[in-house]
Amino acid sequence: MKKIGILFGQENTFPQAFIDRINEKKINGIMAEAVMIDKVMQADPTEYAVIIDRISQDVPFYRAYLKNAAISGTAVLNNPFWWSADEKFFNNALAIKTGVPVPKTVLLPSKERPDDTTENSFRNLKYPMDWDGIFEHIGFPAYMKPFAGGGWKNVYKLNNADEFFKSHSETGQLIMMLQEEIVFNEYFRCYCLGGNEVRIMQYEPRNPHHLRYVHDGPPLSKKLLDTVKDYTIKLNAALGYDFNTVEFAVRDGIPYAIDFCNPAPDADINSVGQENFEWVVETAANMAIKRAQEHKPGQMNLTWGTFVQNAVAPTTKKPAAKKAPAKKTPAKTTTPAAKAPAVKKAPAKAAATKAKKATPAKTTTAATKKPVKKATTTKRKSK
Repeated sequence: MKKIGILFGQENTFPQAFIDRINEKKINGIMAEAVMIDKVMQADPTEYAVIIDRISQDVPFYRAYLKNAAISGTAVLNNPFWWSADEKFFNNALAIKTGVPVPKTVLLPSKERPDDTTENSFRNLKYPMDWDGIFEHIGFPAYMKPFAGGGWKNVYKLNNADEFFKSHSETGQLIMMLQEEIVFNEYFRCYCLGGNEVRIMQYEPRNPHHLRYVHDGPPLSKKLLDTVKDYTIKLNAALGYDFNTVEFAVRDGIPYAIDFCNPAPDADINSVGQENFEWVVETAANMAIKRAQEHKPGQMNLTWGTFVQNAVAPTTKKPAAKKAPAKKTPAKTTTPAAKAPAVKKAPAKAAATKAKKATPAKTTTAATKKPVKKATTTKRKSK
């Protein structure tokens, strides 16, 4: 019997529906249940072939448990090693490398120094930073938000430099990023499960949480939807997520990926609606069953994105070696030919190459802590 487990926290509707859907299918050798943990011993396998993770981002003990399970062969969805390393600023950089448009974004040092550090810890940061250059690059209005995290926590909308400095002084030890505002005509939130199953949902991020998913919205062009689907698959292939959502703000017909690090996305029936809920329950159940059937005991069963795969085993092909021309056999003669003196070739001159000097990055120091506030928002604007 191969067990599929789901690890979850405060959510109520999706986990039980997921368990019930798998068990209702009555597939020989497959069953699902809520994960139960009574002890965790190093390198000891769990009883689960597959675990769906919905909570370890908030519970470090669970994250450690899942890594231990994965190293002993459990297929953990999503990969806990990658999820631990991932963050939004890196995602934006990776999106650019994969050809997916994203808003212009810069990384900011924390205003307050981290615990157990001094001014000497920041001797590589330049003070002051090139704020004028940063503001010119991003423009105003702009959004400032944490480089990691989610749930619209600590997000600020800023209209000028004065608002930026005032708000940044309140962010404490948080690492923030400043991002171009995308004034959008359409906005989408897209589930992506199993790397290729995509559910595109019209979404209004400025509405109250339970009213953000748009039902019976206006018709959309097939070309736009195809592009959104293509970008969603590209991003998740690069990141290696089995279960994720991607958000797009559409400006002048171009979908900009706004937020695509959501490996435990909302799947509650009361917010996503009945049709979306049905899709995610059925698709997640089928994905987990497939992974359980493909599970190989004692081996690595995690999903790794192309970013990691290509780093470990680059796909660049080596140029084929040129074959040396075959030597000609001299014709036989009755009279031996006189040997001509060998002519020495002059050595070829090596072309000198100049090394390019790297330009040092501009950075700054940090300062004081105040309570973090939530941003004010305006209608029809991106995060």
